[in-house]
Amino acid sequence: MLGWGLSFSEGNQTMVKIVTQDPAQRVPRVDEKMFVGRVMGQNLVAEGDAPSQRVTAISFLDGARNRWHWHSTEQVLIVTNGEGIIADGAGEHPIKAGDVILVQPNERHWHGAVPGRDMTHLAILLPGTMTVDDDQA
Repeated sequence: MLGWGLSFSEGNQTMVKIVTQDPAQRVPRVDEKMFVGRVMGQNLVAEGDAPSQRVTAISFLDGARNRWHWHSTEQVLIVTNGEGIIADGAGEHPIKAGDVILVQPNERHWHGAVPGRDMTHLAILLPGTMTVDDDQA
């Protein structure tokens, strides 16, 4: 499994897995409907790893961001590097390494790096749907 460091098993069942964020293992996220600019990602806890959680390291490079969208479940963002912006109906809000952001279900928002800068966050989601808004205003 790409990215996994250590596994601890009990019988035939893996009980604990330790994965390390590794920028060298991040791959381009090429989805023009979702992203503006260069975005890289590394799945840390994927669908096959846990039935009820998803954790992804996303790096927005040189001011990249995602488009207006919303999720059917809560989303937690943990900024691990750089400076960014999260925008919602109330406006744009600065975020930086160490910040933890909780986005409620169905809250229209976008997030990404400050123009000219990079920003990485962990995105933590429950299984559900994401909708990209056709109206990007």
